[in-house]
Amino acid sequence: MVTVHHLENSRSQRVLWLLEELGVPYEVKRYARDPKTMLAPAELKQVHPLGKSPVITDGQAVVAESGAIIEYLADTCGQGRLLPPPGDPARRACTYWLHYAEGSLMPPLLMTLVFSKVRSSPMPFFAKPIAKGIADKVMSSFVSPQVKLHFDYLEQTLASSEWFAGKDFSVADIQLSFPIEAAAARGALGPTRPKLAAFLEKIHARPAYQRALAKGGPYELMR
Repeated sequence: MVTVHHLENSRSQRVLWLLEELGVPYEVKRYARDPKTMLAPAELKQVHPLGKSPVITDGQAVVAESGAIIEYLADTCGQGRLLPPPGDPARRACTYWLHYAEGSLMPPLLMTLVFSKVRSSPMPFFAKPIAKGIADKVMSSFVSPQVKLHFDYLEQTLASSEWFAGKDFSVADIQLSFPIEAAAARGALGPTRPKLAAFLEKIHARPAYQRALAKGGPYELMR
């Protein structure tokens, strides 16, 4: 049986969601973040050397990284569901979005979080103006324009497609859910991106998504 090593408020929530969509039996082993650092606990290193989530175990197999886990589960448990067949243009789109979500979209979002922490972190009074100045400059000249570029791109995609990989809901939508939810939690969507707001409403209404929330526990993304 698949065991999901589930870190609270993390990317592993979408792994639970995929398993619920597929109707695959699984177990959840929960891990709490350190209340001071908000990092994963040390015992996750007993599952995978990096000590990060998501990670699943399936018999002797240990699979880490969201995209790899989603592909593994779709291939081994999906029976053709949520993953278009090889050779279909939707399959190429699906593969693209699986890699894009973490490879291209998440880095500027993580940089937004990092530089917001730089601005608010305790430091000597004489260093704060310098740190804030550097953070503000990087945000205005690089990070914020990149975030806008990516979310404009996502909005345009949904303007011409029901779901990210085409007319059918797929693992691409599950993979993209986390960065879009993270952006929404930080107020990065706004009224100019109604298609992305509608996307979130649609996925949140799915029964499998709601069952995954019940299994995974409270889900509040860090701001």
